[in-house]
Amino acid sequence: MAATLLGTRQFYVKLLIGSMGFSADGNIGQSDIVNLIQRRQYQSGITVVWTTGSDTQAFCEQISAECEAQAIAGCTVYYSGRSHDAAEIAGTLQTLQPDLPFYGCSTCGEITPDGMQDFGAIAALLPAKWFEVSIQVIEQVDTLGMHAVSLQASEHKTNFLAKLNTSNTDDLFATLLIDGLTYSEEPVTAALARGLDSIPLIGGSAGDDLAFAGTTQIVNGRTYRHAAVVALTRCSLPFSLYTENNFVPTPHKLVVTESDPDHRKVKEFNAEPAALAYANAIGLDPNELSSTNYASHAVVVRVGGEYYCRAIQRHNDDQSLTFFCAIDNGVVLTVARSEGMVRSTQAAIERIEHQVGNIDVMLGFDCIYRKLDARHRNVVGRMESLYQEHNFVGFNTYGEQFNSMHINQTFTGVAFGHPR
Repeated sequence: MAATLLGTRQFYVKLLIGSMGFSADGNIGQSDIVNLIQRRQYQSGITVVWTTGSDTQAFCEQISAECEAQAIAGCTVYYSGRSHDAAEIAGTLQTLQPDLPFYGCSTCGEITPDGMQDFGAIAALLPAKWFEVSIQVIEQVDTLGMHAVSLQASEHKTNFLAKLNTSNTDDLFATLLIDGLTYSEEPVTAALARGLDSIPLIGGSAGDDLAFAGTTQIVNGRTYRHAAVVALTRCSLPFSLYTENNFVPTPHKLVVTESDPDHRKVKEFNAEPAALAYANAIGLDPNELSSTNYASHAVVVRVGGEYYCRAIQRHNDDQSLTFFCAIDNGVVLTVARSEGMVRSTQAAIERIEHQVGNIDVMLGFDCIYRKLDARHRNVVGRMESLYQEHNFVGFNTYGEQFNSMHINQTFTGVAFGHPR
């Protein structure tokens, strides 16, 4: 679908100049083209607005225009903290649409109807015809404690069901956006699952374009750090929650023999310096370790008969390894190999289609390491085509959540079928 532009003179001029291949000063260039705001609306009325540029005002104005066109139950906004200021997005949207419930977070890239991008922004608007949304912010989750998190989640659930005047949770799901640098995803996710009880949960850990300096979240005009944002959604469309990774275990085992659990740091595997043991297991020198290697050579842990990735964040000067997830002494990790990201993702989508029928939209979370691994294996184009074919949009994360678990290097989210 062609891009829909804001009805302002400035934006029209940008389009005109950009389409001619000239910049505003008359020189040939692309700077104006990449700032265009685009949108796509699906059969259900779910609408996606996105930009590859940094014009926050224009981006928010287009979201506002969509709210004027149809009643919106809630809006999720994912943005690059490098290109967009969280406070500006939150304040502008609140000013333009004071009654719009919205929430979002910073990213490590966005997945749009046009494919994968960096340093832009994307918003998904859920029409009130099919959805009802209630948003909760749980602050300072890194110090709050599991009991308090669980209690707040339970109260949120109770209040939302009372508003809906029902006790039925079959058509409800929860979405979590959590600060990806708090080292608290595991206990918070487990506590939320306990408080929400029968309501299934998906989520993504906010990113900051691999700077590892600080992530941000926004809710209804305010900005947050170190928080968990939980959105309860009632949906009358057919839907299914999903998670999938593309790794299978190898015979190589790495046992954590010394660690610093509070900082997610492994000092030793198999009584050897962690970086050395891991590098030897994947056939590299420790000095060659990088995010690309971690993405392509995942380590997995077995839980309940299933294998889940435990992604490595960085190699430290003392030869320790810092992880994106909880780690402790005695944990047995297995080096894994990719079975083919395109093939495994296609198989996962086919399973989802058996549950919801033809997919209208998929909203979700794709780990940043999947993106890096796709680049390393030269399959970005094929992954983009797959996502475009099945209308997957979302953002690249520092980790994902599924029900009670915090996981890594997965494709996780919710798929909506066509209206029945």
